[in-house]
Amino acid sequence: MSYYPSHLTRFHGLPVYAFPTAGNDRPTALPAPASVAWKLSAGECSFEELWRRLLDEVPTEEVTALVVGMWWEGWDEHGSDSVIDLLTAQADRFPRLRAVFLGDVESEESEISWIKQGHVTRLLRAWPDLVELGVRGAEGLVIEPLRHDGLRMLRIESGGLPREPVRALGACEFPALQHLELWLGTTWYGGDCSADDIEPLLTASGRLPALRHLGLQNSDIQDDIAAAVAAAPIVAGIESLDLSMGALSDEGGCALLSGQPLTHLRTLNLRHHFMSGQLTRRLSEALEPHDVSLDLTPARRHSWNPETRYVAVGE
Repeated sequence: MSYYPSHLTRFHGLPVYAFPTAGNDRPTALPAPASVAWKLSAGECSFEELWRRLLDEVPTEEVTALVVGMWWEGWDEHGSDSVIDLLTAQADRFPRLRAVFLGDVESEESEISWIKQGHVTRLLRAWPDLVELGVRGAEGLVIEPLRHDGLRMLRIESGGLPREPVRALGACEFPALQHLELWLGTTWYGGDCSADDIEPLLTASGRLPALRHLGLQNSDIQDDIAAAVAAAPIVAGIESLDLSMGALSDEGGCALLSGQPLTHLRTLNLRHHFMSGQLTRRLSEALEPHDVSLDLTPARRHSWNPETRYVAVGE
């Protein structure tokens, strides 16, 4: 199984439609504005030109979802603040917008840890009714503490998530948030947060009262994360827990077994782990009789060094 994220085919329950660039291959008719998630990606023309054309050709007052692909041209990669400037300056043109994904980019376009982001919480300030925000890439990512009453799903995919945005998330209030997913990554690519940086999120029951899914994934400190989660108050209220894609070993598995009961969970995802067969059997015996759906698919070991532990997505 490949873990590197590919281009979205659906977003916010809608098929992703790539807004066509100028040329003879353009369709004669565009889809209904609310029937698709509109994707803009620089290529034959600049992102700004595509954006202006979208404003001119699509009834934007009916658009509910936007997907941003490459916003740079060639190797001139820069942060997403220029895109955020364009989007937020026209916020009044998108009164029904409910979902934004920033950075729908594959490895052929840019490795995940090369994607430069910016002040993404400006999108939440511009659209108080936004319910879903997805971000791919974390270099230069800035999150400002805020309260947002509409957001239900927040997903940040990265090969290395710095501590500053993680700490800022711990200070946010998201009373409607149901799904939180963070790919923490590795120190090789800027993922320098520790379990202490995660703790405000794990003790934020009052700021995240509706949370039902928690994903703390793709981390080279997955044992520390598992130990913190095992004692975290917020876990008692969630239905699914995802600690997949990281360097989880027997140490982290034992922490999950010895911590608070997890038998209330519907799903526990530990895919891509480095635990022993004995420990995975203990987890199965402890949780599967309680109808917890477990994914215990181990990571593939490097044939040249079977002791090496690694995250699923780094560069």
